[in-house]
Formats: sequence, structure tokens, C-alpha cells
Amino acid sequence: MPDSWKVVDLAKNPDACVRFDQHTVYLGHPGTDQDCPSHLVGRTESLLIEPTANPVDRRGTVADPVEREYRAKADKVSVTATYDTNPALVRTILSGAGVPASAPRVQDSAPNAGRVQDSAASPLLSATTAALPATATNYTGKGFDTCAAPSSAAMSAWQSSSPYSAVGIYTGGSQRACAQPNLTASWVQQQADAGRRFVPVYVGPQAAAVTSPASQGISAANDAVSNAVTLGFGAGSTLYYDMEAYSSSYSANVPAFESAWTEQLHARGYHSGIYSSSSSGINDLADNFGSYTMPDVIFSALRNGAADADDPVVPSTRWSNHQRIHQYSGGHGETWGGTTINIDQDCLDVQIATDTATPHGRVWDRVRKGTPGNWSVSSEVDGNGAIFGTYRPVRPMALSTPAPTPDEFACGNSAGDFGNSAGEWGVRNSRTGVSRTPHSGPSHSGLTGIGYSFTSRPDCAGGVG
Repeated sequence: MPDSWKVVDLAKNPDACVRFDQHTVYLGHPGTDQDCPSHLVGRTESLLIEPTANPVDRRGTVADPVEREYRAKADKVSVTATYDTNPALVRTILSGAGVPASAPRVQDSAPNAGRVQDSAASPLLSATTAALPATATNYTGKGFDTCAAPSSAAMSAWQSSSPYSAVGIYTGGSQRACAQPNLTASWVQQQADAGRRFVPVYVGPQAAAVTSPASQGISAANDAVSNAVTLGFGAGSTLYYDMEAYSSSYSANVPAFESAWTEQLHARGYHSGIYSSSSSGINDLADNFGSYTMPDVIFSALRNGAADADDPVVPSTRWSNHQRIHQYSGGHGETWGGTTINIDQDCLDVQIATDTATPHGRVWDRVRKGTPGNWSVSSEVDGNGAIFGTYRPVRPMALSTPAPTPDEFACGNSAGDFGNSAGEWGVRNSRTGVSRTPHSGPSHSGLTGIGYSFTSRPDCAGGVG
């Protein structure tokens, strides 16, 4: 371990904030009431070493490059090792401490268990059934967010005396800075039972690190869904991406990244939210409205002290249907019921439809004629000359074949009806996946199955089923 690193004994300092944005070794278990700042973002090389007796079949190391951490188990300790740019350093430290480098034969359930890897080819993968209704992420009124989820005792004290009935929680991501000993599915369920609503926030790559917007956005969305499901947030919930303030030099990559995040969340049945500074991220979303796939909710950091959902950079006609959160005050301590927590103050006006978000495909503005092959570059359907996505082959199918995979058809009408090239049958996007059902209706015509447009999507002006 480098000599410059700090060492913190958590047994002697139970309220110390275990923060992974500093070169520090933490010894012991994080306290349930950590004294953390309200808002931290970032990770660097850091270790949390907890005394734990681990059976032989659970000893080993699990690498998690999406979250930028290693989770390791040896005979009598468990280690969480985070990193930013130097994973080799933490691997060397773990190896020098005698921690097995290979993966354990049996892995315990972890906050990221069941993660679906980058899934551009399979965007309709459904999540495991979760415990909470989608309304758990809807609320109108005051809320707060804080870096580490407070203890159940602290939440109970605040529930009976504070004006806040919604709580922002940091569910994961490569830039999540604070350890989360309290944040479990049972904690979330307990707060829900007490009447709390939630703002699940995922903190992944920040603007300067976005180099491949589409793939990184998809990866972040998949990781966020896996973490959300583990905590009990199922399809139909709204998940938020934390994109901190950035300079205008990143104003091209960031909206593209957020668009990919939103599209992939929609494909997984979730709603999308974006948290950012009013002057950068939210302003860019407003300026690019319609040019990218927009989030369902904006979460604006504009610390002007006004407990409302307004942001002057956002026209009143956009995100106008209960689709806003305003972080109106930054980090400060508040005491309610004898318990002090460092918080940011939020005003929520979020009432998103609680059915599963309809997975959005790309609309083809050209038709494919005749036998199996590529989409034709002639015969425009709507005359707007726009083609979204890339051409993909379509195979004819029979009723006895399995439901097609997402790259075997283009999106059709708002009901999600699709036909094969012979116009014999269709599949319906049933909002929880893809199911094959006989199709009877006007979506097929001869050898070219003509679909309709998604009326709710600006980029779906005419399509082919």
C-alpha cells in the first residue's frame, strides 16, 4: 500500500464517511450513520477491509469493470477495492495481501448480481420481478438526497417530523463515491412501507470520460437496471443518471450518451431521468429537444432556494406534464427528530404513467420488397427522406417459429404490431417483452407489411412492419 494513503479504523471512528474518492484504507465495517457530505461524485484507488469469515468456496475475487471495483474474499476478510485509472495498483495490493485472484466457486448475492451486459442486440431483455410498484418513484412535494443512505432509525426520526417524503438514493455506478451499508432491498421496502417515495440515482461515467456515447450509455442503463432490480425497483420505475456539470466542449457527446441511456432504459421497460446542472446538462437537453431521445424526467440542479419545479432554461411547454425535479438547495445539515443528516433539498413534481415504459424501436422510412434481403433505398413511405438506424435484414417466419429477435423487424405502429415480409402474421410488443400472436389488421399488405408511426415519438414518422 502506498505510504501516502490514509488509514481509518472504523471501530474507533464509527461515524466516519467511507468515501471511495480518496486514497484511503478503511478497516472495519462502515457505520450505519456515516457523517458524509450530501453529495460526492468520483472514485479513485481505495480499499474497505472488513473482518468476515468466508468459507473456502466463497473465497476469491470478482472484477466489476462497470462499477470500477473488485470484490474479494479471503479466509477472514472481505475487501472492496475501487479504482479510477489504476486498477493494476489495487490488484497488486490484493495479491500482496494473499487474496485469491481467481473468482470464487460460489458467489454471494451482491448489489450488482444478475447484471445484464451491454445489450444493443437484445434490448428487450426483461428484468426480474421486483417488489415495489412503479409509483414508488412518483411524488409531488419535497424530498432530499444524501450521499449514503441513512440508517432506518434516522429515516424513522425524519419521517415523523421533517417535511420530506421522498429520498434520493445512489444505487450504483463507476463514480458512486460513498459506501452504502444501509442500502438493501429490505431497507428500501421498509421505507416504502413507511410511505417514502424514491429518486434512484445512478452515477456512471462523467462528461470527460464519455468517448463512445452509444455503447457507454447502453452499458450504464443495463447496469442501472440490474442494481435497481436488486433493490426492488421494477419495470415502470424511473431511474436517473447523474451527469455533473461540464464544459461546453462536451456538449456533443453528452446528449448522445444520455439518449442511448434513455433508449436502453425504455427497451428494458423503465423510464429515464437525467440529473445535471441547469447551466450545462439541463440547458443542453433543452437546446437539443427533439434532436435526441429525451428523458422522461429532468432533475435540475439550480440552487436558487426556490422550492418549486421551475428552471428558467427550460421552456414551460417541455417536460410540462409532471416531469421535473428541482434541486433547490445544496449540501447542509438539517436536524429533525433529534437526528442530523447532511442533505440536498429537492422539490419533486413527478407523476409518470406507471405502466411499463414501451420499448422503442427505430422506424424505417423505407420499404423492403420481395424476397428476404435488405431494406430498399427506394419507395419512401412518408417522404421526409430520413432514415434512422442502419439497415437490417429481415427473415420470413411462420407461425410455428419463435418470436423474432429485435434485429429481425423494424418498429411499426403505436400498438407495437409487426408483420413478416409475406404479411402472414405479426408480433405484438406487449410492453413486458415480445410475444408472438396472430395478426389480423391493416398492418400487412402483400409482400410488404406496412406499419404505422409511433405518434409519441418525433423520430417515428411513418414506419414499416
